[in-house]
Amino acid sequence: MTISESTTTDRGPVLVVGGTGMLGSQVVSRLLAGGKQVRALVRPGSDTGRLEELGATIAAGDMMDPESLASAMNGADAVITSAAGYTHHREGDSPAIDTVGNRNLVDAASRAGIRRFVLTSILTCDQTPDVPHFWHKKLAEDRLEELGVPFVALRPGAFLEQTTRFGDPFSGGRLTWFGSPSVPLTFVLARDLAGYLAAAVDASGVEGQRIDIGWDRPVSMQDIADISTRLLGRQVQLALSPMNRMGPDLEAMMEWFQTGRYVADTSRQREVFGPPPTAEDAVARLLTSLGHQLE
Repeated sequence: MTISESTTTDRGPVLVVGGTGMLGSQVVSRLLAGGKQVRALVRPGSDTGRLEELGATIAAGDMMDPESLASAMNGADAVITSAAGYTHHREGDSPAIDTVGNRNLVDAASRAGIRRFVLTSILTCDQTPDVPHFWHKKLAEDRLEELGVPFVALRPGAFLEQTTRFGDPFSGGRLTWFGSPSVPLTFVLARDLAGYLAAAVDASGVEGQRIDIGWDRPVSMQDIADISTRLLGRQVQLALSPMNRMGPDLEAMMEWFQTGRYVADTSRQREVFGPPPTAEDAVARLLTSLGHQLE
């Protein structure tokens, strides 16, 4: 997926919020590869070396500081945000980023007259008032609509890369999951979502839309283990772990997964971005990225 040259000229930079994260850094790479200028909003004290290496300019600021957002958006053409506070992946992360921070960001975009705001939302966020970090994305979507900010919200499923957060489970042939092994749900790869987010900056006919993002079909975690087994030519077992000590927000998310309703309708994704990846293709790409040889 590439951004045509005609859409990259005579416009200001794309401001990327969350650019030091797993997803955001890949968004920066995709934008730069497509010929876009990129400005990354980075909290003071964060490591900006990788972003500067890629070719992004740095705007020091914080979603909790409205003045810094106004400065960062000065002259910007578009905004892409993948910031999430609930994960606590980086120092300074807090759930307030998902509420106050997102509101500050949307309000600043409204005042700056941003041409296109691309929000990384969450699949089924409008159905889950009992899952706080899902619902907060729905509130951000609503705020964008309320203020009339030209936006598109991409609603991805669960990141398959999260299975590797604590190491490569496929090396030991043991994949851990916290819920039912057989309930299908929608997964995505961060690298694919990064491409969709970058392309959404200039996609036509998407303004005001919420677009589900996923694979060709929902799959269960047992399906993931079985696909991995076939691709690697050796057994990958699924180990089930109890849903405790996860915190109430993540426990509520896992309970929602078990309803079988965390499933994307990828028809609009197909129209805007092309055919969704198959589950087999996505799992194969994750495995090769981890250095595995496939059968």
